[in-house]
Formats: sequence, C-alpha cells, structure tokens
Amino acid sequence: MTKLPPRQGQIDRKTKETEIHLSLCLDGAGQTAIDTGVPFMDHMLTLFAVHGFFNLTVEAKGDIEVDGHHTVEDLGICLGQALKEALGSNPSVTRYGLAAVPMDETLVRLALDLSNRPFLSYEVALPTATVGTFDTELAKEFMRAFSLHGGVTLHVDLLRGENSHHIIEATFKALGRALDQATTLDPRLNGALSSKGSL
Repeated sequence: MTKLPPRQGQIDRKTKETEIHLSLCLDGAGQTAIDTGVPFMDHMLTLFAVHGFFNLTVEAKGDIEVDGHHTVEDLGICLGQALKEALGSNPSVTRYGLAAVPMDETLVRLALDLSNRPFLSYEVALPTATVGTFDTELAKEFMRAFSLHGGVTLHVDLLRGENSHHIIEATFKALGRALDQATTLDPRLNGALSSKGSL
C-alpha cells in the first residue's frame, strides 16, 4: 500500500495588528511549538493539538498591549485556513466529529461537520469574565473565526460546569478530539462524503 504524504497546511498572515506563522499537520503525533504572546492560548492550542494528534507550530506577534482580541481572533482565522489547505478541495474524510469531554465538574459536548458551510452555535455561559489575564469572551471569537475560515459547522454546548478554566479547556480538548475524528481518512471514499459529490 502506498503511503500518502502527510496532510499539511501552512499559513502566513500579516496585518497592522498581528503577524502569525502557523503550520498544521493533520497526520501528526501531538507535537507542538507554540508561542502566541497570549499564554492561555498557548495552553489551549497545545491541548487542541495533543488531544487531536495534530502537529502544530505557531509563532504570533500581536498588539497585546491593547488586549488579546486581535491575536486570538487571527489565530482562529489561521487555524481554519490551515485546516482547509491541509484537507484539499475534495477530501475523502469521515467529515463528522463528536466529542464529549469531562474535566472535573465540567462536561462539554462539541459536534462538527467539515461541510464547507461555516456556522457556529456556541452555548457556553462562562461564570467569570477572565481567567488570569485572559478575556474569556475570546474563546468564542476564536471558535467563530475558526469555523468561518475553516468551512466548519460547529456546535459547542456546555452541559455542566462551574470553573471557567475547566470549561474552556474542555472545549479545546473536545475540538481536537472531534476534528481528529472528522479528518480521519475513509478508504471507502473516493472524494467527499456527499450525495452531491462535492462539499
């Protein structure tokens, strides 16, 4: 059997607010090298990659002296674009992913479809406005940008939880696990899993 080359996406994005270099390998082993300038996002992206078995390299510089908003949103943009590049135009993948991830008192359910129809439903009420210096509202902004630029239908539901750190952490772990499932190659397919023949 011929071994396929690893599916990879590399994005370089530079604006007046941020400069980001991001590389994503879907066929990885959870290896990371991440420096975003926002330590909490370094932690979350590491969890995403480790639990999704993705190799992820990120170097980011942003106007964090203003706040982390532009950096976090642009990280979502770049990760979504890297996903699309890694998958190619008509991928033979499982397409759907579902993960329910507990963390202590928290339980998050995340379902996604690599549909090329971006949509975000984010039913996650966080009990605090910050975790350390991280604005917890930015977790939703990241997911919105990722969904939009990755062409992902994404539903995130907090089933229970009291600790904001646990909730966001479970969300990123669930994203990794669900995306790993959805990007799994299916040998029965020759092209996209769609009755239309294309996504």
